[in-house]
Amino acid sequence: MHRPHPAEAEVADELAAVRPGLLPRYAAELSGARAAVLTRLWRALAHEPLPWITGREPGRDGLTLRLRDGRRLHGPAADPYATTEYVTAVSLDDMEYDHPALLMTDLAVPHGSGFAAELAHSVASLALSRAGQEPVTEEWPERDREWEQRVVDGHPFHPNCRSRPGFSVVEQLAYGPEHRPVVELGTVPVAAGECLVTGEWPDELRDGGRLLLPVHPWQAAHVLKRTCDPWLGAHPLMSLRTLAVPGGPHVKTALSARLTSSVRDISVYSVGLSATLSSFAESLAARCDGLLHVTRTLGAATADSPDLAAVLRESPQKYAATDSGERVVPVAALSTTALPASPSWLAEFTRLALTVGLRLLELGVALEAHGQNLLVVLDRTGAPLRLVYRDLADIRVSPARLTRHGIPVPELSGRIVTDDVPVLRRKLFGSLVAGALAGTAGSAPVLGTALETAVRDLPRSPDLVALVGGPLPTKALTLMRMSPGTAGDQWAELPNPLNSRYHPARFGSWRT
Repeated sequence: MHRPHPAEAEVADELAAVRPGLLPRYAAELSGARAAVLTRLWRALAHEPLPWITGREPGRDGLTLRLRDGRRLHGPAADPYATTEYVTAVSLDDMEYDHPALLMTDLAVPHGSGFAAELAHSVASLALSRAGQEPVTEEWPERDREWEQRVVDGHPFHPNCRSRPGFSVVEQLAYGPEHRPVVELGTVPVAAGECLVTGEWPDELRDGGRLLLPVHPWQAAHVLKRTCDPWLGAHPLMSLRTLAVPGGPHVKTALSARLTSSVRDISVYSVGLSATLSSFAESLAARCDGLLHVTRTLGAATADSPDLAAVLRESPQKYAATDSGERVVPVAALSTTALPASPSWLAEFTRLALTVGLRLLELGVALEAHGQNLLVVLDRTGAPLRLVYRDLADIRVSPARLTRHGIPVPELSGRIVTDDVPVLRRKLFGSLVAGALAGTAGSAPVLGTALETAVRDLPRSPDLVALVGGPLPTKALTLMRMSPGTAGDQWAELPNPLNSRYHPARFGSWRT
C-alpha cells in the first residue's frame, strides 16, 4: 500500500512557496507518476540480468520473480515495449507496493538505497512536469522547440525518466523544456591558448585573444560556482543541456548533473573528435540515397575540462523544405501525435528507419538512434520522407567495415572505434529498435506488426538476419544504475516481437 514519500512532500513544500497555483495539479498527478515509474521499474526487474533475481516464473495471473533470499515478487505480465502506465502495484510476499521507491527500499538489495532515492525524485519530478502542461491540440507545432517540449515524461523505458537530482523546484521550472522557459545563457572568457577548439568558432563568441564559452546557468551556479557574463536567451530541448538559439544554432552546454543514467558534461575527447566526426558523417549520409541528413557540428571548444565546454550544431530544421509544408519531428515526440496509431504509417516509418540504420551499419557506422537523437522529416500529410540524425558523440565506427566498402577511414581513436560485431549491432538495435521504434509503437504486438511488414522489403544481410533471428538487445538501465563499480554499458536481452511471427529459417524466402 502507498505510504507518502518524503520526496513528494519536499517538492510540494517548495512548490507552495514559488508556484502555489500548481499544487492541486501536482497532487493530482502523483498517482499517475508513481505508476509510470513503477511500470518502467517492473520492466527492468522482469528482463534485466539483476544478480539478486534468481528466477522468473510466468503464469496466468502475471509474473513471479524469485529473489536470492527466498522472497517472491509478483506483478502483471511484463511487456518490455509498453509505454502505458499498466503497473499500478506489485506484491513482495504479502505486502503490496504502489510506489517504486518504497519497493526498492524494502527489497534491500546492494546499492538499492541510492537508486530508491533517485526513483522517489523521478516520481515527484514527473508529477511536477505533468502538472504544468496544457492540453495537446491536434494542431502541430511550427517551431522545433515546441516539439521537444511535448516530450513531458522523458525516457520511455528508464525508471529515472525524470530524475533530476540537484535541481530545486525553482530550477526545474526555470530549465526543464516541458515547462517552456527561456534560459538565459552566459559566457565565461578563457584565453584562446588554453582552449581546444575544433571547427569554426564564431566571432560573436570571441573577445580579442579570448574565447567566450557558453555556460548553462545551473552549471555556473552549482559546478563552476561563479557568475557569468550575460549572452542570450535560448529554449531548452529534450536533453536539457542543449538549447535552441532563436534563428540560430543549437548550443550543447556542459551540465555536470546526473540525468537518468549519465552525468551530462562534454568530454575533451568528444570535442577533439567533433569536427572529424561531423565531416565523416556528412560524407557517409551521402551514401544513403537522400534518406538521411546529419546535423553539422559548426564548432566545439573546451577549456581542457568537461565542466567548461560547448558545442554548436546546426538546427535539424534546416533539413525541412518548409515552403512545401515539411517539418522535422523528434522521434520521441511522435507518440504525441495520432500518426503511430496507423499501422501503415508505422510500418512505413519503421521501414525508413531500418533502411537507413542497416545501410550505415553495413558500411561501418552504428548510430545511437534513440528517440532524442533521431528525427524524421514529414511531408504536409504526415508521411515520413527522410531522417535527420544529431549528436555524433556516442556512435560506433568500424574501420574494417569501412575498408571493405572502400571508404577512407577517418582519424578517430578511443571508444568510438570498434570492429566488434556484437558491439556494433547492440549499439544500433538497442537504440533504434528497442528504443526509438519501440517507444513509438508502444507495445510488443504493435512493434512486431510494424517490423514484420518492414523487414520484408529490406535487402537480406547478416545484420538483418541477426536482427530477425535473435533477442533484441537493450541497455540494462537499472542494472547500470545499481552497478557503481562497473564502467560502460551493460545489456539485457528482450524477447524479439518478430520471433513469434517468423522463424529465422523462413527468412530465406524474403527479398535478397
